[in-house]
Amino acid sequence: MIQNHRRAAITGPAPIFLALILTTLTLGACAGPAIPRPSTPPAVAAPAPTVVKPVQNNALIGSSADAIGRMFGKPRLDVTEGAGRKLQFAGSNCILDIYFYAPRVGADPVATHVDARTPDGRNAEVNSCAQSFQR
Repeated sequence: MIQNHRRAAITGPAPIFLALILTTLTLGACAGPAIPRPSTPPAVAAPAPTVVKPVQNNALIGSSADAIGRMFGKPRLDVTEGAGRKLQFAGSNCILDIYFYAPRVGADPVATHVDARTPDGRNAEVNSCAQSFQR
C-alpha cells in the first residue's frame, strides 16, 4: 500500500514569528554585553586644595562703622549694598575691607567680616594691616 502523505503546510503568523525569534537570538549572541565594562576603573581627579585663611581674631569684629571711623579716619570707599555696608581703607602696605551687617532685625550694623590684602592682591594678615591704619 502506497500511502500518499501530504505534508501539512504551516500557514499564518506562526512561521514569521518563529523566524523572527531565531534571527533575534542569533544576532543577540553576536552583540556582546549591552554596557561595556572598562578594564580599569576611571581615574578620579583629586579635589583642588582649598586655601584656608587663618581665623580672624581681632578687635574689629562687632565694632560699629562709627567706632571704626574713629580708629582709622575716613575710608577710601564707603559702599552700601542691600543690607550690607563695606568700608575700605587703603595704604601703601595693605588694603583693609570691613563688612557690616545687622545681627538681627532692627539692630545697628556691626563689623562681621574683615579682609586684608596687599596692593598686588595677595592675602595679608588682618591685625597687622589694621594696626597700620590706626591713628
